[in-house]
Amino acid sequence: MIVLGLTGSIGMGKSTTAKMFAEAGVPVHDSDETVHRLYAGKAAPLIEAAFPGTTRSGSVDRTKLTERVIGDAAALKRLEAIIHPLVRADADAFLARNRAAAAPLVVLDVPLLFETGGRDRVDKVVVVTAPADAQRARVLARPGMTEEKLASILARQVPDAEKRRRADFVIDTGQGFDAARAAVNKIVAELSGDKFGKPGC
Repeated sequence: MIVLGLTGSIGMGKSTTAKMFAEAGVPVHDSDETVHRLYAGKAAPLIEAAFPGTTRSGSVDRTKLTERVIGDAAALKRLEAIIHPLVRADADAFLARNRAAAAPLVVLDVPLLFETGGRDRVDKVVVVTAPADAQRARVLARPGMTEEKLASILARQVPDAEKRRRADFVIDTGQGFDAARAAVNKIVAELSGDKFGKPGC
């Protein structure tokens, strides 16, 4: 089974690209979706203990939590120490299920793949990119996003140019949905086709 890491800086179109892999029939583990699930479940009491007042009715209030950690490196590190091991355990279970099912190819959608040392967990990496002006416009259009938040997020991320340099595949979402989907289908064919053995092998 080939494990493909999918990553990209904020606003590059990674989530949309992940859906395209899923539409192509590839099992996808979505780290963001996993965090949402954990925030509504087993992570909530742990986060409440570390950051009192950031949960409501057993779920994490993302707005309150963001206010507590934004611009505070120590607080962010505490939060990551709680959530990253839980996300990794969920991903490991996903990989085990798909290995048992003899899946030829799976995708780990990891926003901070390079930043968290996740490169050694995958066989190949695809980086999703877009022009800087498109990235900025997409991110600032999000509810609650500010210049300060964007600057804080970008400061923690490996620069886009460096990610592209370290990638095995690059998908430019600035060229439109059809071009991105064609790139996804080409990657799927290459990684699950003749070059790496027939699907199911």
